[in-house]
Amino acid sequence: MTAAPKHAPKMAELSLADRLGPWMPVLLVPLLVVLGALAIPETSSWLTLTVSGLAMGMMIFIMASGLTLVFGLMDVINFGHGAFVSIGAFVGVSILLLLGQMTAAPSLGLNLIAVLLAVLGAMAATGAVGWAFEKVIVMPVYGHHLKQILVTMGGLIVVEQLIIVLWGPEEIYIARPEALKGAITFAGAALEKYRLVAVAVGLVVFIAMRFVLRRTKIGLIVRAGVQNGEMVQALGYRLRRVFVGVFIAGSALAGLGGVMWGLYQEVITAQMGNQAMILIFIVVIIGGLGSVEGCFIGALLVGLLQNYVAFLEPKAALISNIALMVAILMWRPMGMIPVVKAK
Repeated sequence: MTAAPKHAPKMAELSLADRLGPWMPVLLVPLLVVLGALAIPETSSWLTLTVSGLAMGMMIFIMASGLTLVFGLMDVINFGHGAFVSIGAFVGVSILLLLGQMTAAPSLGLNLIAVLLAVLGAMAATGAVGWAFEKVIVMPVYGHHLKQILVTMGGLIVVEQLIIVLWGPEEIYIARPEALKGAITFAGAALEKYRLVAVAVGLVVFIAMRFVLRRTKIGLIVRAGVQNGEMVQALGYRLRRVFVGVFIAGSALAGLGGVMWGLYQEVITAQMGNQAMILIFIVVIIGGLGSVEGCFIGALLVGLLQNYVAFLEPKAALISNIALMVAILMWRPMGMIPVVKAK
């Protein structure tokens, strides 16, 4: 038998930090929740802020997950991703306004059907726009990051102006469906119904993405393409089609996030996607470019931290997320759960 190399570390010799290394980012979310409970003495206030932070984080994750997939697989820096958020919001809200009788009814079933139709319409629209965006704007600049930044930023500006042409320059206010208005009381805390729905939707999206990426053939091809695209193509798979499919899926997820974000704020503007891009990029960077799990953890950290800090010290809320990004990158320069590509 061949002896094991002397330099190979044994499991017993590994420190606790080495063993927990891959799982450390996962522990940050419960740690932040505990720190929030210690800093906020009133349990009801802490619970309300925690649910609000989780809801905000889930919606940011939905918007950011598509972008992190596109960057991880296609190595594309798409500043135009915010345009898909805005388009999704406007298309979804337009459908909800057309279904006013369903959203005004005190029936949870009818309300959810109306929201589902709005979401499907928004995802179809943003998926189609994403396909055209990739064909016309992104495809000519593959492999050139500086050009990608310039042309996708230009595409974002063009789409924003088209939204103003189609829907007008004014803000559009939208009321949430009747059954999703108000809050429920739990342990003395007022928990908004819509935010609880947002948490549930975010969890469903995350679980579905993990299932597709980990348990299906297309997911295997996508993950293999991230690790070593040349090998995947050598095996006969048309990675180019996978690229386009991922871009369309990422655009559709941005559309879903746009509808959720619009109902969360109860107002939509042509610039809302551009404004959300700050939080989206922070989440993508600290999560680890291309990592869905890292994106999920990063989004929850951003949502929770912003809500806690805004309650404790409102003026500091503006810089809390930047400070979080700096701290994470000083700890792990490649992000919390980086995707390592084959060289």
